[in-house]
Amino acid sequence: MDTPFSTLIRTASHEQHTEAETSSFMGDLLGGRLAVDAYARYTEQLWFVYRALEEGAEALREDPVAGPFIQPELFRTAALEQDLAHLRGPGWRAGASPLPATVAYAERVAECARDWPAGYVAHHYTRYLGDLSGGQIIRDKAERTWGFARKGDGVRFYVFEEIANPAAFKRGYRELLDAVNADDLEKQRIVDECKRAFDFNSAVFHELGGEFPLSA
Repeated sequence: MDTPFSTLIRTASHEQHTEAETSSFMGDLLGGRLAVDAYARYTEQLWFVYRALEEGAEALREDPVAGPFIQPELFRTAALEQDLAHLRGPGWRAGASPLPATVAYAERVAECARDWPAGYVAHHYTRYLGDLSGGQIIRDKAERTWGFARKGDGVRFYVFEEIANPAAFKRGYRELLDAVNADDLEKQRIVDECKRAFDFNSAVFHELGGEFPLSA
């Protein structure tokens, strides 16, 4: 393909990405119209998804398609657990529960990790590149809205301490995408799975919106 794959995957999934980004729940959260409990509930859902992403990572290290993307400096599960301990207290695990949409999302990530490494790449890209980019807006808003220490407990999920230069890292990640070991048909399947990943995110936001109705 003449168009770099990193460009293709970004542009092809733009509509689904925008829909997820502009959900009512996220709009209210970033607008400061929801209490910190809504942020904690969202963080909890992320924990279930990232466990699926990262529990499947080790088996993919040597995979010719997904292997180059397995980079421990990206891993977020431990940071999410620190945030949840801060937000919910040391016994947070006992009360943690995934929404139905989160269950479906995590199951699909695990399925791809197990059976389709190229599909796993789609979910890996959707989550981690988003965290390094738009996720920083969420961190900033959370610090300002609920008084978390800058890059401290409560927002550690968004702080990539082992990545000194996020812009350079993202450039390198896009180079990995451009060089992904897949033919054109498989690349199209990755794009389709990326769109599906954003749809999963939108479904999670929709269910969170049901738990935390919009402000007036």
